[in-house]
Amino acid sequence: MIRSLMLRELTYLWRDRGLRNILLLGPLLGVALFFATYSAQVLQDIPTAVVDLDRSAASRELIRDLEQAENLQVVSFPDSYLAAEELMKQSEVLVTMVIPEKYGKNLALGRQTNVYLAIDGSNMVYSTNATTAALQVAGTISAEAGVKALIAQGFQPSEARNAYLGVGLQEEPWFNPTLNYAYFLVLALILNIWQQCCTLASSMNIIGETGRASWQQFKLAGLSKGTLFASKSSVHIGVFMLLVLPVYLISFGIFQVPLACGWWLLLLFTLVFTIALHSVGTLASSFARNAVDATRFGMIIALPSFILSGYGWPLEAMPSYVQSLAKLLPQTWFFQGLNYLLFKNPDWSFVQTYFLALGATAVVCYGAAALLTARK
Repeated sequence: MIRSLMLRELTYLWRDRGLRNILLLGPLLGVALFFATYSAQVLQDIPTAVVDLDRSAASRELIRDLEQAENLQVVSFPDSYLAAEELMKQSEVLVTMVIPEKYGKNLALGRQTNVYLAIDGSNMVYSTNATTAALQVAGTISAEAGVKALIAQGFQPSEARNAYLGVGLQEEPWFNPTLNYAYFLVLALILNIWQQCCTLASSMNIIGETGRASWQQFKLAGLSKGTLFASKSSVHIGVFMLLVLPVYLISFGIFQVPLACGWWLLLLFTLVFTIALHSVGTLASSFARNAVDATRFGMIIALPSFILSGYGWPLEAMPSYVQSLAKLLPQTWFFQGLNYLLFKNPDWSFVQTYFLALGATAVVCYGAAALLTARK
């Protein structure tokens, strides 16, 4: 009897094509996706800026050494500290080295001289890798500079290597000065759970009606599909926003997670993301054959989206085809934008790109869902 029941259940699992494909292909796709995402085990070509306030032969040599660093890529030479700060605020560079005035003179005189190093601490993965790379370079440069200075004063090379003063490194993380991992990750993980729940709920938007007898009643009553689903969608979006408000209040009010931007901008950004997220779930619902399929589609979309968003592992370090796939998901634009809003408070000219991307996603997905639903 038990053997018959087990055989029966195995037969049902195999006959369910959707479930069969998920069981057989899901783990393999996960392996391919995640290995591709994390294929770059060490971040390379980390964008770096150099502010040279000395403009001496010694400072130019220091810059040449920095340009030869394996994991750092010097991409900008801003004229001032403030210009470099703006570049870091917009994440165009993640490391800034400031060479002080009289750097070359102090080296020539054998005096201790400090080089300032700023690291973007808003993304902990980038900041950890950038700090490691920058410290390795700075340590090498410091040793070379100190030894050269002492040799120039008449010291023997062996004596110089043992007694150099060299270049001191003053390191400072920006935007997350304490490098608190909780500030960086906890709220994002909570919002990841929230977006997964919202995606699964919105994936029932259309199939939840077309699969019911009430669908025929709405049609006989002359109610248009647009009116019906606009009403349903408004309720969904409103509920999703109400669910996220306690998360924000607890995170920022009780646990003191930093919020650099204003509340209105954060809520507006979250609302636009919620609409885009709901549109993706609605599109999945429009081509699902039944409620079970719709839930599966929602799960497939929601589960890997946070990994692909570039929040936990930088998007730039992923293969180009994975980046292209990730940019199709509203979660990528939301979590990337959220990082800027929490730590950097960018101006509207910067964040409008994220609003436009989310808005375009909503228009495309709602439009496609409307066309598919019109055929039912």
